[in-house]
Amino acid sequence: MDYKNTLLMPKTDFPMRGNLPNNEPKIQDKWKDMDIYTKVLERTKDRPAFILHDGPPYANGDIHMGHALNKVLKDMVNRHRSMTGHYSPYVPGWDIHGLPIEQALTNKGVDRKKMTVAEFRELCKEYAYEQVERQREQFKRIGVRGDWENPYITLKPEFEARQIGVFGDMAKKGYIYKGLKPVYWSPSSESALAEAEIEYKDIKSPSIYVAFDVLDGKGVVNAGEKFIIWTTTPWTIPANLGISVNPEYAYVVVKENGQKYIIAKGLLEAVAEKLGWGNPEIDREIKGTDLENVTAKHPLFDRESLVMLGDHVTLDAGTGCVHTAPGHGEDDYQVGKRYGLETLSVVDHKGCLTEDAGEFAGMFYDKANKPICEKLDEAGALLNLTFFEHSYPHDWRTKKPVIFRATPQWFASIDKFRPELLQAIRDTNFTPVWGETRLYNMIRDRGDWCISRQRAWGVPIPVFYAENGEAIITEETISHVQKLFREHGSNIWFQKTAKELLPEGFTHEGSPNGEFTKETDIMDVWFDSGSSHQGVLVERPELRYPADLYLEGSDQYRGWFNSSLITSVAINGHAPYKGLLSHGFVLDGDGRKMSKSLGNIIAPSKVMNQYGADILRLWVASVDYTADVRISMDMLKQVSEVYRKIRNTLKFLHGNLHDFNPVQDYVSYENLREVDQYMYMELQKLIQTVRDAYDRYEFATVYKAINNFVAAELSSFYLDIAKDVVYIEGADAQPRRAMQSVMYDTLNALLKLLTPIIPHTTDEMWSYLSYADAESVQLTDMPDAVQKENFEQLSEKWTTIMAIRNTVLKALEEARNAKTIGKSLEAKVTVFGDEQTVTLLQDPQINFAQLNIVSEFVVGGAVDNAPADAVKVENVAVVVEKAEGEKCERCWTISKTVGENPTHPTLCAHCADVVENYYSEAE
Repeated sequence: MDYKNTLLMPKTDFPMRGNLPNNEPKIQDKWKDMDIYTKVLERTKDRPAFILHDGPPYANGDIHMGHALNKVLKDMVNRHRSMTGHYSPYVPGWDIHGLPIEQALTNKGVDRKKMTVAEFRELCKEYAYEQVERQREQFKRIGVRGDWENPYITLKPEFEARQIGVFGDMAKKGYIYKGLKPVYWSPSSESALAEAEIEYKDIKSPSIYVAFDVLDGKGVVNAGEKFIIWTTTPWTIPANLGISVNPEYAYVVVKENGQKYIIAKGLLEAVAEKLGWGNPEIDREIKGTDLENVTAKHPLFDRESLVMLGDHVTLDAGTGCVHTAPGHGEDDYQVGKRYGLETLSVVDHKGCLTEDAGEFAGMFYDKANKPICEKLDEAGALLNLTFFEHSYPHDWRTKKPVIFRATPQWFASIDKFRPELLQAIRDTNFTPVWGETRLYNMIRDRGDWCISRQRAWGVPIPVFYAENGEAIITEETISHVQKLFREHGSNIWFQKTAKELLPEGFTHEGSPNGEFTKETDIMDVWFDSGSSHQGVLVERPELRYPADLYLEGSDQYRGWFNSSLITSVAINGHAPYKGLLSHGFVLDGDGRKMSKSLGNIIAPSKVMNQYGADILRLWVASVDYTADVRISMDMLKQVSEVYRKIRNTLKFLHGNLHDFNPVQDYVSYENLREVDQYMYMELQKLIQTVRDAYDRYEFATVYKAINNFVAAELSSFYLDIAKDVVYIEGADAQPRRAMQSVMYDTLNALLKLLTPIIPHTTDEMWSYLSYADAESVQLTDMPDAVQKENFEQLSEKWTTIMAIRNTVLKALEEARNAKTIGKSLEAKVTVFGDEQTVTLLQDPQINFAQLNIVSEFVVGGAVDNAPADAVKVENVAVVVEKAEGEKCERCWTISKTVGENPTHPTLCAHCADVVENYYSEAE
């Protein structure tokens, strides 16, 4: 007789293979048809809000792995919050303005010189929207849930209007001003840059030591003595107006080769070595303060260089006498301003020296280094010239060097409200915690923010000028420009004259004839995105300001985190976020930055085409995102193996619930067997661990906890021993229904706990649940961990039982290797232990044979009585022998009861009883 039909084998249509690349788009179509985003919000609308505000990626080109990491992290946060008692709308956004789009159009052959600024901006707008659509579909393919049909875009009229309002509010408080001061200038972009637009690369630069003859020594130093300065930018020598010394340092006049030189005493040894001095002799020592207002002669021009006192002078390098060109350095500018020096800039917008540079006029600044050094040498002022490699600021878009150049620019003051900014940082929660120090130090040390750019594609600075050149920024003009932008968009600024843009009948005493002009500069794009707390959080009714969380890459401490903080504190006195979370960069498997030249780029599309979005998402959950993370196809393959294990476990759980009705068949905790109570307890521990980890944004902890639970508690233990119950026992047998009850709780819990990470898979499985009480698992809540009175006692007891089981498994493995047994069901196991262990093993409520998947389990008494060949671990010894009896055809255990039932001679007594009950019920 064939007894296979009497076994209750798993039944499920849930496929073993996910085939994610093909199936995920179908699942996403289902989400779209059911409008899952709206349904989630409708379900949670009465709950407290949790708002994660999306930092806008730049709309240009396909998304890269950094985008994927960022968006998946955000999606996991939002999905978790919506399943744990929150209303979590997510409005994705895009940053639209800026140089890359201008460059992209130029690369496509657009000649902007043949069209008006307004016409060129229209082309930029069209291109930008094409990029938005391209990236939107790619983000949706990753499974990111949000209001994709109504995102925020920084060129939309309502956003631009809000941005003008932010500018106006800051101007009203006196935080906006125009000034001539050195800023980062990109000759390649022909525009000023903010600190956030700077990256550092190594370049080779000249290093020169130059002598300046004393003119008026003020009785402290003498004519004929020389100050020595050091610089790595010879092209700034024509802009030199002074020499800075530190008032706290001691300076010395040194005799060498018949000359007398003035340098800092603390750098004498280093300078002597650099200049090859054989035996320098100190003539006398001078206090730094005494050198103030001494004058020296410029080595190339007929003008004086003023000696000034400055705390920025250090002994880190150089001579202690710092070449000062107020038009080409922040410290130079500040000290020159104190002493009334001109802010002289000798470089134009293209990076070429101006007429103020004399005979070097017209040369590109970098090309001017050599002729300037040659001229210094001719003048006898060049004491040393070498070259060295060092880190130097570059334009992060063109990748070319930048310079410091004084030009008239618009600035947002930081100094005027720096204490408030620093307090706002202290009031913010940071993940990781070191983010606070990083942002705090940046704000503490940063200068005023240069917000003007000399480009076409951006939001114009809403400033008018009177006939006398006076800037006009009034509540009336700002309000009117806001209204125009909200109605027509910012392109109207370039389509209309100043008079047409001003309020009707506007007059100003600086323009008695009514003649006005308008600013042609645009705002820094960081002012665009930095205003999003007003343009999005305040503008959108479903959102809230301040947001609960901003989540971006660690580069945004100097970017979006920074600019958003400044604008928000400036107008409202607090940060736009309650919490900041940052992640690292995505590197290749060897820890290298991904680049086309290295050929090591892994695109999200490639991963999804090969493995699927859920594998990509599972990889995101697996890494420590707070630092830089690595990715490779081999790593993704490993993650896919973890996914396969999870999927197969879900399938096994579901398959064994095919005849389980949770309303009729569920066994309450009190009526579970102890092994089932133990498993239920382990499930509650998992739920608590995962819930806590989600709350702390520790997704790698979620990943590890679930992976370990699936591999160890389930696959290697509970589901392994369950086969001998759920397959073999009668359908309604209490042990079987007990195990099914725990499986039911486990499957439901795993599906919900995993939904923020692999939503396609969990929703797919959810659709197979006959008892599902919601249209989608996304429309449910995370399980809450349950605490039972006996958990502590149960945990202590089963920790010991599982330790004994591990020893038994070790002994079984050794017996297999010795060919004593084949499968574990061929074994009889005898366990010896101390008094406490023996007592535990005699517990009649626990089936130790079933627990260890052996045919016979015997308690052998005291461990001292164990035979010499027993496997011993601490206070437990195990002996493995072949079990006596015959193999049951149905359950495969070795039993002496096989053959006792004449009707079923090939079955053990227990299986014979089950089968007879099965046939009687079938009849």
